[in-house]
Amino acid sequence: MTIVETAGGKLQGTTEGDVQVFKGVPYAAPPLGALRFAPPQPAPAWAGVRAATDFGPVSHQSSIGLGFMGAGQQIQSEDCLYLNVWTPGVDDARRPVMVWLHGGAFVLGAGSEPLYDGARLAARGDVVVVTVNYRLGALGYLAHPSLRDEATGACGNWGLLDQIAAIAWVRANAEAFGGDPANVTIFGESAGSMSVTTIMAVPSARGLFQRVIAQSGAPMFATVDEAEATASRLLSLAEVGHGELRDLPAERFADLQQRLMFDGVSEGGGISSGLHGEAMPFRPVLDEVVLPRSPYDAIAEGEAAGISLLIGTNRDEMKLFSMLSPATDLDDDGLLSRLAATLSPEESRRVMDSYRSARGARAEATDAKELWSAIETDRFFRAPAMRFAATHAAHQPATYAYLCCWESPIAQLGAAHAVELPFVFGNLDAPMIDLFAGSGPEAQRLAGAVQDAWTAFARTGDPSTAAIGEWRAFDGARRSTMVLGVQCAMEDSPRGDELSCWLAG
Repeated sequence: MTIVETAGGKLQGTTEGDVQVFKGVPYAAPPLGALRFAPPQPAPAWAGVRAATDFGPVSHQSSIGLGFMGAGQQIQSEDCLYLNVWTPGVDDARRPVMVWLHGGAFVLGAGSEPLYDGARLAARGDVVVVTVNYRLGALGYLAHPSLRDEATGACGNWGLLDQIAAIAWVRANAEAFGGDPANVTIFGESAGSMSVTTIMAVPSARGLFQRVIAQSGAPMFATVDEAEATASRLLSLAEVGHGELRDLPAERFADLQQRLMFDGVSEGGGISSGLHGEAMPFRPVLDEVVLPRSPYDAIAEGEAAGISLLIGTNRDEMKLFSMLSPATDLDDDGLLSRLAATLSPEESRRVMDSYRSARGARAEATDAKELWSAIETDRFFRAPAMRFAATHAAHQPATYAYLCCWESPIAQLGAAHAVELPFVFGNLDAPMIDLFAGSGPEAQRLAGAVQDAWTAFARTGDPSTAAIGEWRAFDGARRSTMVLGVQCAMEDSPRGDELSCWLAG
């Protein structure tokens, strides 16, 4: 039996192999009643010893995402503000602390998914790993004038504020778990990556962390007008007035937000097209309080200059989403039509021809379906990430980039969205993951290399290791990038011909 004493009281965890584990730890008060659509409040203290042996409930959501990741049986509740800790020892070693924010388009996921079990990462890297549940969907990001918090003026960033509250809790209690409160890294994937890069620009989060690892996502946010339009659509679907939002059964929100997402997906572009807009109706909001302005503008002015950054994407991100809306009959005319939704006819033709030429020179597939996936991968994922990296690198030399090219055993997926996750956590044997990400000696070797690089970055701000070699810093001109795959190597501006369609210079 392992007992630690936190600011809120004593916790009893368990020993699992080489680490001590504490599950279902409350980092904020349950956001119920008057605390629905409100900033998180401190968790009430408890007397005696609280058991921290079971995961806490997860935020209300569709069961699709949790089922895929093997966590479909977990209890869903508004009372979901819990975190989990894996540590090699509850001692005074002052290890680096790594706080994980899960992905899921801000409407799915949980820190307790088997894929995110932190035991192997904590043991291999001698770090403290923390995973977090936070409010999702409408309960986490609904913005409406009637919901603006009277005390702070915040509106619509409830899930983002949960994440920041969790980071603050970790920093305040790190030493109890053998961690160093002065060396905290926040890392996340997809919506979690969008979150950690956004948090870099949140004034109230300054000083809570020193490093960021962003996997497949740069800031994505809504203006107040966009967020309020989403709220109006939800009210219409629910057939209620804004005064009834606080009393609407929590279970209804998951259904309503699912309908909103699919209503927002264009028929021509499918899921991948919708990702650019209303398929992600719930996301951080420029509410003038929590987020006073665009994170890109804040980073450009050096507001996060003291934070080291490691950011990257996967080569074929969009292929995961394309499987949900296959474009088997897409031809060049159809591709140009899709591109014309956001580009001029001349730009659409230029982009199509550029991608076809660059891919053809590498003997890669150049049919319209493959071009669409490659174009959307770069436009939605890689170009924003590289733009964000270049902007930050102008103020912080410790900025690094990667491109994951490890291919799924499912041929049509390639190096798809999320394929890097089991390598980061070392959980290639998590449910269904071997089918998605592969297995065997080469996979295990890459997992070791990625974990070592991620924990080296958390420890020192530099992901270089003896095994992977020197990881050169990124700048907007040379764009030095570590390519992760069967072999790992540095390249300057990999696949740069295509990327130049979206980035100047």
